[in-house]
Formats: sequence, structure tokens, C-alpha cells
Amino acid sequence: MNILEQQANAGADAIRPGMLIDEQALARWMQANVEGFSGPMTVLQFKGGQSIPTYQITTPTSSYVLRRKPAGVLLKGAHSIEREAQVQQALGKVGFNVPKIFGLCEDSSVLGTPFYVMEKVEGRIFWDATLPDVRHDERPRYFDAMNQTLSALHSIDPAQVGLQDYGRTGNYFARQISRWSRQYLEDEAADRNPNMDWLVQWLPKHIPAGDETRIVHGDFRCDNMIFHPTEPKVVAVLDWELSTLGHPLADFANHAMMYQMPPDIVAGLAGADLQRLNIPSQAQYVQAYCERTGRDSIPDWSFYIAFNLFRMAAIFHGIKGRVIRGTAASAHARERAKSFPVLAELACRALEGCR
Repeated sequence: MNILEQQANAGADAIRPGMLIDEQALARWMQANVEGFSGPMTVLQFKGGQSIPTYQITTPTSSYVLRRKPAGVLLKGAHSIEREAQVQQALGKVGFNVPKIFGLCEDSSVLGTPFYVMEKVEGRIFWDATLPDVRHDERPRYFDAMNQTLSALHSIDPAQVGLQDYGRTGNYFARQISRWSRQYLEDEAADRNPNMDWLVQWLPKHIPAGDETRIVHGDFRCDNMIFHPTEPKVVAVLDWELSTLGHPLADFANHAMMYQMPPDIVAGLAGADLQRLNIPSQAQYVQAYCERTGRDSIPDWSFYIAFNLFRMAAIFHGIKGRVIRGTAASAHARERAKSFPVLAELACRALEGCR
């Protein structure tokens, strides 16, 4: 992501047309449901985010974040802010770094769609995976903090935090490939793609043997984390929209996909001189995760990477469909939609020799 795109995605601004909310109704709900709330309040909309409208609420004494389900026609199961609130509440109880949830409103009569309110965690968000604002000698520690945080998430037993029913267990890849294939094929507003069509057929036939079940974030990357203002520590993990119960290697490969990801799509390292930047190599990063999670290695690595690129391509295809239907939440969704065919091609490249 270049400097202009970082600036365009960072911070909050005036609420965009079509995303307005009833601030008086919100203030009444906050007064009744958020302990310690006291107005007056100012509401702005965060610039970033592709699918869920997200707002900053500021009062003389506190700051909050509101996430609401998009309006309009939605694909089945998409944008479940209720699940986001549930997983963060559960993880917060065992000390995992997530924002505190103040309340969930499932009554659409308040703001038009369900929403939840959480604390606004102060710190830094890095939109560029090369971490240009971090000292050269400290970069490895920031990457290690991300690695440690995801390893910690995958060490949590879902049953011990009340999330044993947060998703189905077993056959994770088969179910995910089926889900994203279906969403891709059923969203007729956006165009089909030959690489994507091939992946829909190839992936379910080549799923690696073995199965595990853990809580998976689904979109764990540097710009979905808040880091300590001055230290190499992750203080909050954000954007749990795609979280579920699933295979931890799918989740880790989705994160490590940053090594294949062009920086102009999302926070990626493709083309970066890692040695010059003092950033761990992909092999070193994978090994650190393996050591933390008790693995010798990760066979079938190319499948896991291709699966995640396919999955992201399906998500961007959905963004393209929302742009066409006029329901996209982000001001930059149109640019993201253009990256859909690039991601589908990268997924096929990861499987070079298989086609």
C-alpha cells in the first residue's frame, strides 16, 4: 500500500453519503447500555474497512468504536457483527488482546441494522507491512510480536472459552472452499474469471490429509492489529468478521501470505528486500510459528497459500459485487475490486506445476 493509500485509509472523517446514522437514537441507546457514557458526542466514520461500516464516537471523557451491519441485500452469513462481538467477549475473558465490548444491539429499529460498541484502543496501526516507521533494529521484534499473538490464539481451546459451538468442526478446507466457491458463483453482479473457475475445481480435490480445530481469526495482518504506542507489542486484534472454528494452518498461512502479497493490494511484502529491511524471511517466520506450536514443519505449504489467495479473491469479488450494487462500505472499495483478478492469478501461481 503506497503512502497516498495509507493516508486515505487511516483515521476518521465525516460520515459518507449513504452511511448516515440516527445520532439521537444512538445517544439514547448508549445512555441506556454503555456504563459511564455521557454526552455530548461526535460521530465520524473510519476511512478504512471494506465491508462493515465503522464509526468513531467521541465524548468529552471517552472514545468508542461502533461497527454496524451494512444495509441492503447481503449474501447469506456475511457481515455478522453479532459473531464479532461474541468472539471478542469470549477471548477478552482469558486475557487475549481484544477491545472491550460495551454492548451489542440486535434491534434493527435503533439504527436500521444491528451494531455493537467497543472501546477505542490507543496505539499504532501499520498499513505498510515493511514497517517503514519502525527502527531498523526493532523490526524483527514487531514481526515476532505478530507471530506470538497468532500462536497464542491458536493455543486457546475453544471449549475453555465457551466457543465450542462458534463454528463447525472437521473438514474445514472442504467447507471453506465450498462456501467461497458458492459466494463467488452466486454473486452474478460481478464477472467470472478463468483462474477462479479453475481453482473452484482444483482445490477441493487436493486438500491435505489431517485435521485440527482452533479459533481462527481469518484476516490476521498488520493493519488489523493495534500496536503499543512505543513498544513492539500487539495490544489489540481487530476485525473478527471472518473468524470461526477452523484449521490453524489455514489461519497462519493467511497471515504469512503477506510474503506473496503485492503491497498495492493489502499490507504485503512481495518485492521487498527483506534482508536490507531487517525483516525475517518467510522460512524464518514459518519456523518461529512451528516452534511455538510444537510442529516440525508445515507440509503442503503451497496449498495453504493458494487456498488463502483464492479465499481473498472471493472476498474481493464480493466487494466488486457490492460496488456494482451500491452497498460497499469503504470509499476505496472500487480500487479493491480491481484487484480481484490479480489475486486469482496469484493463487494459481502458488500452485505452479499443478495446472
